[in-house]
Amino acid sequence: MPTHTLPLPTYDGATVVVPAPGVGPGNWAGAASAVLVDGVFWLTWRDRRPLTVGRGVTVRVARSADGVRFEVVAEVHRDEFGAESFERPVLVPVPGVGWRLYLSCATPGSKHWWVDSLTAPTPEALPTGERRIVLPGSASVAVKDPVVRRRADGTWEMWLCCHPLDVADAEDRMTTRLLTSPDGLVWDDAGDVLVPRAGRWDARGARVTTVVAEDPLVVLYDGRPDAASNWYETTGVARWDGERLVPDDAEPLRSPYADGALRYAAAVRLPDGRTRFYVEAARPDGAHDLVTMLR
Repeated sequence: MPTHTLPLPTYDGATVVVPAPGVGPGNWAGAASAVLVDGVFWLTWRDRRPLTVGRGVTVRVARSADGVRFEVVAEVHRDEFGAESFERPVLVPVPGVGWRLYLSCATPGSKHWWVDSLTAPTPEALPTGERRIVLPGSASVAVKDPVVRRRADGTWEMWLCCHPLDVADAEDRMTTRLLTSPDGLVWDDAGDVLVPRAGRWDARGARVTTVVAEDPLVVLYDGRPDAASNWYETTGVARWDGERLVPDDAEPLRSPYADGALRYAAAVRLPDGRTRFYVEAARPDGAHDLVTMLR
């Protein structure tokens, strides 16, 4: 499927859904995931402050009838998990159970991350739901920013961002692994399926952010060329070749403002065939808003 036939989250026509929590670089609303269930849009994101005043502080869960105006129904704070920071959360319905919120948690005083979870009958009950560590990471690998969904056959699928910890001061490097599960809690790891490309715009890291097509499978992913571009990723397209994801040769999508960040895309396919995207995007003052666009 050629790139030009796909719906893509360009900044043109974007509407701010959640403004940055402050003015200037390091104030970010985003790293969102979204799902449409019974005509209701459910959105979860993290609010982040600059490094000097807190990093990823709070994850919020909200609902909307139109996909643009949201009402917050639940909040989870990093202190409740003993985390130094939150990054991308994921909200998914769990058949026969209710809802699950996956949380990306930073281990204090280290470069390590783990994936935790809360499960509850309703989104509103998630803050007091059943907690379970899903992926603890290890001394050699930090894990975060999952993309989680259930396939048509009931198998759970996760695209997981992994940061190798073997080289000091180079822990920002990232690859994506594919995992599967019968229940969304215990996972089998198939290994790396998307890796950086030397000399390209994604030479320092490649992180799957959302699935935009099924047959063949096509994803959007975040990438960056160097360590200095950490937190300012832009968005590319990659396709499944049966064994791994192969990136397109096209230049990445970016914001026209400030650091150019256009990252953490989430795609929601609508009944009319269109796609509503949610993306964290740089604005002129260097803060990042969570924006949406309909394609």
